[in-house]
Amino acid sequence: MTKNYRQGQILKLIRSKRIQTQDELARELRAQGIEATQVTLSRDLREMGLAKTSEGYVEILPDPTGPDLATVMGEYLLDVRLAQNLVILKTSIGSASSLAVALDQEDWAEIAGTIAGDDTVLIACWDDQRAKTVHERLLTFVQN
Repeated sequence: MTKNYRQGQILKLIRSKRIQTQDELARELRAQGIEATQVTLSRDLREMGLAKTSEGYVEILPDPTGPDLATVMGEYLLDVRLAQNLVILKTSIGSASSLAVALDQEDWAEIAGTIAGDDTVLIACWDDQRAKTVHERLLTFVQN
């Protein structure tokens, strides 16, 4: 059993039921065949950014920070290219990751995922048609 597996099970538990204490969490994990000490659970909870509230342990989701997609695209996007089900974005040097994060936060249904280099973002779409739609949508940012 790995740390990632244990932490995944902790998330499943706190999402599905109210867990009030670390003892209760340890019992629930033990019922799934996962042994964890109080020290391990404390560290897991801290690393995972979970907080104890009157409702039990909850995920504290990060605030969406940073500029919106239009701002990032306007500042960093240089070119948009289409290659079958892939869309390639050329950016200024060192800006690809910021652009990919902003695009990921938009959560477009056509996009399966992004990979960022230093000045290039590769966007994988579910199929050629969806890639064409994304390409056309992103071209509007270059033309403005």
